[in-house]
Amino acid sequence: MSAMSADYPDAPDALNPALRPWLVLVLLLAALLTWLLWPASPVTVADSTPGTDATTIERGRYLATLGNCQHCHTVRGGAPYAGGRGIGTPYGTLYSSNLTPGPAGLGEWSAGDFWRALHHGQSRDGRWLYPAFPYGNTTHITRADSDALYAYLRSLPPVATPVPVHQLRWPFDTQAALKVWRTLYFEEGQPEAAGAPADPAGPQRGAYLVRGLGHCSACHAPRNALGAGGLDLTGGLIPAQGWYAPSLTDPREAGLQDWPLEDIVALFQSGRADAGVVTGPMAAVVQHSTQHWQADDLRAMALYLQQQQRTGTPAAGAASAPGPAQAGAGAKLYEQHCAQCHGAQGQGIRGRDGQWAYPPLAGNRSVTLASPANLVQMVLNGGFAPATAGHARPFGMPPFVLVLSDAELAAVLTHLRTQWGHQAGPVSALQVQQLRESTAR
Repeated sequence: MSAMSADYPDAPDALNPALRPWLVLVLLLAALLTWLLWPASPVTVADSTPGTDATTIERGRYLATLGNCQHCHTVRGGAPYAGGRGIGTPYGTLYSSNLTPGPAGLGEWSAGDFWRALHHGQSRDGRWLYPAFPYGNTTHITRADSDALYAYLRSLPPVATPVPVHQLRWPFDTQAALKVWRTLYFEEGQPEAAGAPADPAGPQRGAYLVRGLGHCSACHAPRNALGAGGLDLTGGLIPAQGWYAPSLTDPREAGLQDWPLEDIVALFQSGRADAGVVTGPMAAVVQHSTQHWQADDLRAMALYLQQQQRTGTPAAGAASAPGPAQAGAGAKLYEQHCAQCHGAQGQGIRGRDGQWAYPPLAGNRSVTLASPANLVQMVLNGGFAPATAGHARPFGMPPFVLVLSDAELAAVLTHLRTQWGHQAGPVSALQVQQLRESTAR
């Protein structure tokens, strides 16, 4: 061989050593490019034939309620489950899919295709789905629940309305980007591993609801720059909405470890419990979903959330006080716009039924969250608690978007966060501006 190499200097083992690393790099890049661009084939799944009896369809309807599916898959004023609702993300706008059995929806889908989407995050033709559809959560639901949900959706009137094309920036609109994202962040669940819980109203059932169809972590988990979260409930900003979903594990935010079980149930059932009132995106969850849950499921979820391990760091020392000008302006604005409803000392006002008509702001943990996002959105845009059987006529908050400038809003919110023993940080006009601009319209 040595003689051959001498006679034929172009033989492979005579390649210039300096070029060998580059050849390896080229081969690796070619392999990576091939992997990225190679179209995915549909994951093999077992098919089934779900029943079409009234019991199965009703069970599927309830499962859709647990997942609040209609809220995202219905455009305002449109046919239920016909899709087309725009979902703002930092990367562009996605449109929810049509779930009716028409040609533009699930008309050609089998129960196996539907399971592939929920469990594997893949469409029937092999395309990877965008994680705005929370398959990081639905991967944890059982096949039996998937089949019942499919049976219910197949029972709906078909709607032929096509869904608009997603409007995403490159490279987020490519299957290659989704393939990378899934490789880094998606892990398929093992929904059958837990089996049927011994106590259908116990925390094991609660874990299944919270992690699966309830998809609580879709909002209450922190997300990285690529939009990946997880199943923890430590809180995070909701992308492109300008709202902060507070931590469900930190008692200083929205942790429920110290709440009586009946108060937790009441909060999800009626939208209020003592001084606690749900607003913002959570109001829609109660409005369309949790107020309709069965009593056992509400109790199971409450138990699971009550038993969450506490997180959070010890309370920090006193925050820097606002300057005299901002403090004076904040106090005056509060007296002018807020005190009539919330009280001169933030004590709130009760209605004739003894419940809070206007909740107290003093000692309210929503006021002292590390992020002022929810305060900004609530004062700017106003809002109501959800109308429920237990709270049929909730009082509301008027919008001040056309009343207060960024500087004025910053001043009054700083007043709230630094009065009555509060030690939260001040709010700047720049923060208000950024949060105002981040809101998806």
